[in-house]
Amino acid sequence: MKVILEHISPDENSSFRVLHIKGVPISELNWQYHYHSEIEIVCVLHGKGTRHIGYHKSHFEDGALALIGSNIPHSGFGLNATDPHEEIVIQFKEDILSLPEGEPDSNAVRKLLEISRYGVLFSSQVKKQLIPKLKLIAESEGYKRYLLLLEILFELSKTEDFELMNTEVMPYTIVSRNRNRLEAVFTYVENGYQNEIDIMQAAHLANLTKPAFCNFFKKATSLTFVEFVNRYRIDKACILLSQEKSIAESCYATGFNNITYFNKIFKKYTNTTPGHFIKNL
Repeated sequence: MKVILEHISPDENSSFRVLHIKGVPISELNWQYHYHSEIEIVCVLHGKGTRHIGYHKSHFEDGALALIGSNIPHSGFGLNATDPHEEIVIQFKEDILSLPEGEPDSNAVRKLLEISRYGVLFSSQVKKQLIPKLKLIAESEGYKRYLLLLEILFELSKTEDFELMNTEVMPYTIVSRNRNRLEAVFTYVENGYQNEIDIMQAAHLANLTKPAFCNFFKKATSLTFVEFVNRYRIDKACILLSQEKSIAESCYATGFNNITYFNKIFKKYTNTTPGHFIKNL
């Protein structure tokens, strides 16, 4: 699992970038953990997957709409997603916006961009209301496209139907300076979550003693290593349950060897039981 600094170029004849991903198999999408200087609006129109933004990690079932601030490490929303997958992404630098000083609407947008550093997750209702404009901006060119970006930001700035995904801002320097260590540990978990995960092996891969590794990992992810592994396994279990695997199959296939403990950890990170999760699919 890589940790990538992504360099983004605006679209031709535009000051920002718009992507409309549709009809592309999930296996071909880039979901790697990355960061970039551009602010990002990402809307998954429908489908399920995993949100990993800053310290926040959660499973979504009915699409998602999020605003991600500049240089906030995050994964692509194709992570753990299922086909068919459709999303619209807008990536822009704050300095392209012409916001008059002192105007209430401009101040609201500035406040929205300020809190984007924490990752802003909007409700399903806001997402549904915004989809027509997002589809239109993906098809538009020139100044009309720029005006649509302003309209989208103004609309998002007026709603209170959102939540912040992080309680503190993740400094991207923590990730960039420790990229090789994090890549080694992430890859170890990614390749071995079905089996026993050894914290000493993770510390060895990071070239640290166990106490130093625990301290480093907590600072870098705001999670203990055990919490990170359990969250990763529960994300995978959600996918298996969505694919009509049984609770027992999902438990043992994701590295848990005790169904009672699996149920406890599942409820801790999803606020529901595996049984209720299946009923709500």
